[in-house]
Parts: sequence; C-alpha cells; structure tokens
Amino acid sequence: MGRELKRVALDFKWPLEKVWKGFLNPFSKHARPCRQCGGRGESPQLTELHNQWYGYSAFRPEDRGSRPWTTEDAPIIAFASRNLESAPGFYGQGPVALNREAQRLCDLFNQQWSHHLNDDDVAALLEADRLWDFTSTFSPGDGWVKKEPAVVPTAAQVNAWSIGGMGHDSINSWAVIRAECKRLGHPMSCSACEGECQIWRTNRLRKKAEKWTKVEPPAGLGYQIWEHTTEGSPISPVFATAKELAAWMVTEYRHRRDEGNFTSWMKFIEGPGWVPSGVIGGGRLFHGANIVRAFEEEQEPAIA
Repeated sequence: MGRELKRVALDFKWPLEKVWKGFLNPFSKHARPCRQCGGRGESPQLTELHNQWYGYSAFRPEDRGSRPWTTEDAPIIAFASRNLESAPGFYGQGPVALNREAQRLCDLFNQQWSHHLNDDDVAALLEADRLWDFTSTFSPGDGWVKKEPAVVPTAAQVNAWSIGGMGHDSINSWAVIRAECKRLGHPMSCSACEGECQIWRTNRLRKKAEKWTKVEPPAGLGYQIWEHTTEGSPISPVFATAKELAAWMVTEYRHRRDEGNFTSWMKFIEGPGWVPSGVIGGGRLFHGANIVRAFEEEQEPAIA
C-alpha cells in the first residue's frame, strides 16, 4: 500500500492510474465466488456462530449459561454514565436519561455472544493467550509479564471486562468460534470450495493461477511514482531525473493533497522510496512524502 518509487525504462508507456497488466493474474477470471458460502469460505455453522458473536443472528444469553445484563448491573451503569457525560446534549441528563441509556445498552449487549461467554469460551481465550489484562502485568522495560501464580478469570469477570474497556477483537472471536466448532463437531470450511472462497472452472486452471508470478514493468533509468493501494499502478509519468519527478508531484499530480513539497519529495525519491498510505504522528495525519518528514522530525508516526 502507499507510494513507491520505481526505476523504469525511459520509454515505458502505461496509462496513469491503471493497474499494470503484469500485476494481474490472467487466470483469475476463470474462478467465481463460491455460491454456497457467498465467497467467505466458511461452513454454515461457523457463519452462524460468527453472526451470533456480533449480534447479527438471533442469540439468547441463557443459551450460553449467562444471565442477561440489566439496568442495575454496575458495568452497564458505568458505560451509560460515560455516554451521558461525554454527550449530555444527545443523551440527556438525570436519572431518566441514565436509565434510558442503560436499557439501550442492555438491549444491544444481550443480543451479542461476545458479552456472554461461558467457561468453555474463557478457556479457549486462555489457551490462545488472549486475556493479558487478567493473566499478565505490564512492566515498563519488560512488557507484559505473566502473573504468578497463574490467574484464571471467571466468565462473569471477562464479560464485565468486555463491556468496560476495549473488549474483544477479531482474534478473540476467531479463537472462541473455532473452539466452539471443535466442541460441537462442526466443520469450519465450506464443503463446496473447501475454504478457498471460489470455484475454478477446472483444476488445471487453478494450478496455473497458483504458479503465476507477477511481472514488474521494464527496469531502466527513469523515475516514476506508483501507488499500491490497488495491485499497483503508475501515478506519474516517467522522468529522466529525480528533480523533474519531484516538481511534477508538487504541481501536476491531479489527486494531490498535502503529500509534500519539493524538498519532501526529493527526500522520498533519494531516500526510502516507499511509504505507507498514511501515518499518524503528533496528533496529525501524514500522507505521501510528508511521511518521510514525519520520521525525520521524530513525531513518532504510526501506520494508519
């Protein structure tokens, strides 16, 4: 992803912002998304569990041995109070508004398996080493250090934690869902595509697609900027010098935003020659050649 400098032949001609043909697998057109799984590669059972995790399918806390959240539960009250404090003009103020927001949260969280784990689910997360907030302590210089003796949180503690903080991510959901499929004897992959998400016209074409390797544009002395948010396409003409390319990126690049001045582009071209789509540093979002400047100014950028 992002921007990349390529040294290509000076006479290289390819339309700007069109994916280079050498990066497109010519055999991919012989495959179609699997109709049985909708191109997800999942078994129907796994898809249903995924939907229950996020509340997209019917779910009952009691089916997991969990008690539904109520407006009197401390984690619900705390969450509702934070919402009222952050936006009183939207949520309102006072006991009536607090109870209304608490009830809304209960209705939402009681539809989601992710907030109603049982002991088996917690065991799956512990096996995957995914509950550091319970099992470890963060020590400056040492990172996360396991607690001694080992801590095994209850399902109720994990469910309260999932509401009170950042909660579960997709890795957690996968660990729990995979373990549930194993316990129930459910397949995880689609029986039609065997988890590949697509169906090939013939096995011979599939093998050809797997053996295919991309072909770079012809190398040479020219300077050109490419984007890689797609498979890869040129976003500038080919220039004989770095200075000509930097000047064009500042004055002519039609999608230009604040991606850098002439100096920044020269540092990019003569330096790393690649940057991600964006980074955040010092409370600011940087694009293009400005990312090089962000690193130079030590603004502790993080990839966006």
